[in-house]
Amino acid sequence: GQATPAAAALATTVDMSRIQTEDWPALLGDGSVRRLHLSVSEVNDAFAHSGNQAAASRPEPGDPQADFIDLYIALVSVPSVGRSLLGPDSYERLVKSLHPGQQAVLIAGEGLYSFKGSGYVRGGIFDRIRVIQGEETIRFRDHDYSRLGDIAAAGAPHFPEIGLFVAPDETPLDPVQPWRLQLLVQRQIGALDKAFLNFDLGYTLPAKYLEPLAPAVATTPASRAGAPAAEVPLWRKIWQQKAVDIGVIAAAIGLLTFIFFFQDMIVRRPRLTKGLRIGFLLFTVVFIGGYAHAQLSVVNVITFANILFSGFRWEVFLLAPVTFILWFSVAASLLFWGRGAFCGWLCPFGALQELLSEAAQFLRIPQIKVPWGLNQRLWPIKYIIFLVIFGTSLGNMDLAERLAEAEPFKTVIVLFFDREWPYVLYGGGLLVMSLFIERFFCRYLCPLGAALAIPGRLRMFDWLKRHKECGSPCQRCAHECIVQAIHPEGHINPHECHYCLYCQVLYYDDHKCPPMIQRRLKRERRLALSSKSMLPDGVAKATAPALGGTEV
Repeated sequence: GQATPAAAALATTVDMSRIQTEDWPALLGDGSVRRLHLSVSEVNDAFAHSGNQAAASRPEPGDPQADFIDLYIALVSVPSVGRSLLGPDSYERLVKSLHPGQQAVLIAGEGLYSFKGSGYVRGGIFDRIRVIQGEETIRFRDHDYSRLGDIAAAGAPHFPEIGLFVAPDETPLDPVQPWRLQLLVQRQIGALDKAFLNFDLGYTLPAKYLEPLAPAVATTPASRAGAPAAEVPLWRKIWQQKAVDIGVIAAAIGLLTFIFFFQDMIVRRPRLTKGLRIGFLLFTVVFIGGYAHAQLSVVNVITFANILFSGFRWEVFLLAPVTFILWFSVAASLLFWGRGAFCGWLCPFGALQELLSEAAQFLRIPQIKVPWGLNQRLWPIKYIIFLVIFGTSLGNMDLAERLAEAEPFKTVIVLFFDREWPYVLYGGGLLVMSLFIERFFCRYLCPLGAALAIPGRLRMFDWLKRHKECGSPCQRCAHECIVQAIHPEGHINPHECHYCLYCQVLYYDDHKCPPMIQRRLKRERRLALSSKSMLPDGVAKATAPALGGTEV
């Protein structure tokens, strides 16, 4: 089937030919822009009537008439609305970035409560807002979001928070049908507990932006899909949508596992080892970081810990397939190789630092060698940062998320510096430092590295080989370790090792490793003496002086 004539006559679509721009009062007046205003007293009253006594006993402080939040939404993928609010040029750039049928929503707000919050730092999900249309719930992730500086429409106020959110392909938004934005207001009521209230802001596209849909095209969902299908969980839809990405990351982790298990064979070939490492680091930066935005964060760690206390749900983690697979592989690798598998190979920010350092050394930028005594005293800083963040999360998760901005991952990898200037300055400064001190942030400041190092103590195997001469008297590996994880005494600190395998390349190199050089020379001498004994007497005497010169 076809739809009934009555249904076909009522079917409409967005009029893409209507491009007139209007000012802010007109857009607000006709419903093109919708508003939700909540005062402090209204939110306090709502919690008081919610039946949650703990939440009611902790009212929002301040002036009862102050703006708790003043929130505005608009569907800017509609030509007239988008051109009015974004400006013609920005609207055209938006249209070029959208897939066919994809919609974009502008959300602007001011007041005591942020509609963005800092929750999108953890796992990349905006957990204070969602769009609901019919039975579908649309959640926005960090890569669906772009920060806007201001609204172009004449008469529009200035908002401290303006975001452009694109509905993901797996949960499309129908611009013709009504939908609502749901704002989640949370209130801390204990060390680990929060109370929540939802406030809805409905949106229906004004009729002036619509035009009739041709009857031949208009069909009902039932006629297109046949019998109603069983509701598929959102996480499963996302995994189906991301099947290619899942295959790529699974293949990459499989390759890395192969490299680690057969490292003794690979490190005997220095060029192959170097090529594999540089290639994998490029993949990590481009695919895991730039494309999949799967940069893990210490906030994921503290969120996981909090969820264990408040009720574990797999769905929270399954919404991001690549991130989930990464976390699963990191958890498994901690038992085999400690933190090195992630920190040394799978962390986009760490990989970017190392690639910049490689480029700096190629360009002969002077490198700073941190004295060993100072290096040991700088290591604990990252553990202190992690403990402060984790301890804070037990009492105030919002503050912990703000403290987690000690990680520049969101600024540099996910948002590509599209943030306020202090974040940009901090992230850029750390990258500049990596030009002079290799992996500066990883070694001394990274709370995620510290968090992984703690369970990494449970690793069951010690894969990295050492000579008995390492440390006494030979210091070659200690001097060449890119993160100075090898002690002068010769042993490798597994909690600081990034598992780059370069020390293992040196371990087998009989032209660079002093113990291996001695073994090679002894072997060559034995071969030479063996060859001498097999020569006729006259030839042996003639060659004796030359052989005598080979002694070491």
